[in-house]
Amino acid sequence: MPNEELIVNRVVVGGAALIYWAGVYIQTRRIRHRIGRAPNVKPRGTKEKVLWLGWFLVVMTWLALPFLAGTRASTAWLRIMPSLSGTVWMGAGIALTAAGYAGTLWCYVIMGNAWRMGVDRAEKNRLVTAGPYRVVRHPIYLFQILMLAGTALLLPTIVSWLVLVFHGLCIHIKATDEEAYLRTVHGADYDNYCSRTGRFFPKLVLRSGL
Repeated sequence: MPNEELIVNRVVVGGAALIYWAGVYIQTRRIRHRIGRAPNVKPRGTKEKVLWLGWFLVVMTWLALPFLAGTRASTAWLRIMPSLSGTVWMGAGIALTAAGYAGTLWCYVIMGNAWRMGVDRAEKNRLVTAGPYRVVRHPIYLFQILMLAGTALLLPTIVSWLVLVFHGLCIHIKATDEEAYLRTVHGADYDNYCSRTGRFFPKLVLRSGL
């Protein structure tokens, strides 16, 4: 990968990571102000604590990649893959990153005050089915996947791809837990909603329900 291209890719990945997580912080503060308490930021139970640790590792790696990937001191795990270098992959990576963040902002708008980071089983929130939630039950996780896929294309290293896979495992566990909670709150309405939506991808694309 040419040095100029690598610099641009590092700036895009680092900037996107900082903007995304700064946006999460702002969203947390905004919802806290609106509802008068934290939007379930503190993990509850062993499972959520383990997941929060997993996400912490994902975030830290995402933020560190621009400084570590493709340097002369890089180990084999952080060396740029030549087969994924070039303007086509660069364009695809930028497009996925931009689409992922734009989609996240869309979800924030649609969810409004119902946005939460974790599950409080004593809370009874409304079921959001508008916007991207019409076709996907967990679009924010989908858009995170898009951003991390963009990162893996812009800074294609073994670590980048492992982070994407690891994050996929974390959101699968988290989504399963959230769906169990929502089913207890909304009952048959949630079952009907699940029957016409995919977990992370629209059912028109993947009919397996993933």
